[in-house]
Amino acid sequence: MGTPEFAVAPLKSLLEKGFNICAVITTPDKQVGRGQKITQSPVKIFALEHKLTVLQPTSLKDPEFIDQLKALEAHLFIVVAFRMLPKEVWSIPKLGTFNLHSSLLPMYRGAAPINWAIINGEEKSGVTTFLIDENIDTGKILYQQECEIEKSANAGDLHDKLMHMGAQLVVKTAIDLINNNVCAVAQPNNHEGKELKAAPKLNKETGAINWNLHCIEVNNLIRGLSPYPAAHSILSSNSKKIAVKIFEAEPFVDQESTLLPGEIKTDGKSYLRVGCANGSLNIKLLQAAGRKRLAIREFLAGLRDAKSYSFISKPNSNEK
Repeated sequence: MGTPEFAVAPLKSLLEKGFNICAVITTPDKQVGRGQKITQSPVKIFALEHKLTVLQPTSLKDPEFIDQLKALEAHLFIVVAFRMLPKEVWSIPKLGTFNLHSSLLPMYRGAAPINWAIINGEEKSGVTTFLIDENIDTGKILYQQECEIEKSANAGDLHDKLMHMGAQLVVKTAIDLINNNVCAVAQPNNHEGKELKAAPKLNKETGAINWNLHCIEVNNLIRGLSPYPAAHSILSSNSKKIAVKIFEAEPFVDQESTLLPGEIKTDGKSYLRVGCANGSLNIKLLQAAGRKRLAIREFLAGLRDAKSYSFISKPNSNEK
């Protein structure tokens, strides 16, 4: 059971190891974009390419869907980046239902663990397989695998790293559950003595840059939301305002910086430095609303009187 690209890698690994995938469950097709083109999930596209049975229920509690699941007589349900399952579903298979989560549970329970780990400046992350229960991401842990978060890594980099790690962990978990060779352990109430952090769903307000923060914190936000949905801010010069998304920057922790939060320093050609509460950031990759993503040199080439601009230090969430 899965939807995005992150769920394709485990499915592919299971097939390569010879598992009999009796069905793939994914979300219904959606209409996307101005043309309202019907779009299939990455998991469905992969499943159809490999001639797997695909089910796309609108309701996971639909009695007809429940009957379909029972008729499959599957020994095990495997969930990767899907939806919260009702007990009527996860209790069906005799070996249970397990989930792959992209964090070291119990840290970062929720919808966006990869993003929040980077936003919060964590130095390590990992993947966890656990048995599903009534609550979100609280079930007994089966296996975990840890990895380092490189200082320059963004959410896309960590996503790809954890996707491949997770695919292998799913295979290991499935094999050991079948062979009754794994012991499920209840999740602790803290993580290495630290308070648990959550990973709530991202929204537009999450990505609004507050230049009054430390330059490392601002850079972590940019990294944690790159390449999607991206941190954003407003460039302002007199009455002109340009909404931009920022995808890559370089922090400078220098106490000698005279730049105020949001104030910029630029030669108008090759660099644009922005002041923060402590230090500053060199912006390297950004995108103005309605335009394509550009390296800073290309962006400045199309910006008249660049030195007259500054970033709004804490943009209003209603600004466009």
